[in-house]
Amino acid sequence: MIAIALLLSMMAVHAPLRICADPNNLPFSNTARQGFENRIAELVGRELKRPVTYTWWAQRRGFVRNTLNTGDCDLVVGTSSGMEMLSTTRPYYKSSYVFVSRRDRHLRVNSFDDPALATLKIGVQLIGDDFANTPPVHALSKRGMTKNLVGFTVYGDYRQPNPAARIVDAVARGDVDVAVVWGPLAGYFAKHAPVPLRIAPVTPAIELPYTPFVFDISMGVRRGDSTFRKQIDEIITRRKPSIDSILVAYGVPLAGAR
Repeated sequence: MIAIALLLSMMAVHAPLRICADPNNLPFSNTARQGFENRIAELVGRELKRPVTYTWWAQRRGFVRNTLNTGDCDLVVGTSSGMEMLSTTRPYYKSSYVFVSRRDRHLRVNSFDDPALATLKIGVQLIGDDFANTPPVHALSKRGMTKNLVGFTVYGDYRQPNPAARIVDAVARGDVDVAVVWGPLAGYFAKHAPVPLRIAPVTPAIELPYTPFVFDISMGVRRGDSTFRKQIDEIITRRKPSIDSILVAYGVPLAGAR
């Protein structure tokens, strides 16, 4: 009986850490494991002494339903804190939407109230077709700026590598004057752009009555899996400096202390 118990214990320790991830979504993840979420997953795997394996699925509508909630994998490395479809850990970073522009344009846009925006072509990220679904689009529409907006879907053309990069590419080429982009994506692709780009967090962080531009990001496990969530919380706390180093290396704009 003791031998069987030891064997089961060893099997449990070395069972794979099954990650739910997008196969084509840098800077977050890809099948080559080049994203910062891939690196953080490897860190978590080492802490748990478990090899990391992946279930790949495009991170859009149905992602959680078709991966985590089918039992095919056990951990989503990046999700909005408090997302209802899963149980989220404590936040491991906070980031912001940012304004992206070419440095040689010498734009100094930091706020949606900057009068210069009225004369600029502005790139924005869209989730649907209604032009009012991401916080920046809502803020710009509220100010009557819709005709000078150029929409780029968050998902992009999935037939291309790094599809979400198109909005930053458009800034670098000069197709748009400025873009409002989710920080981790902007920071990473700005580092790899062919021309120097300026990154400026949207200010203020929250527009009253309640339109936030800064969000907490957590990891996610299946609802009810409180023991596993507690393990991940402990790793996030213990390995905070290492996680922060990974995020900084990928150009993620970190907003405030967590």
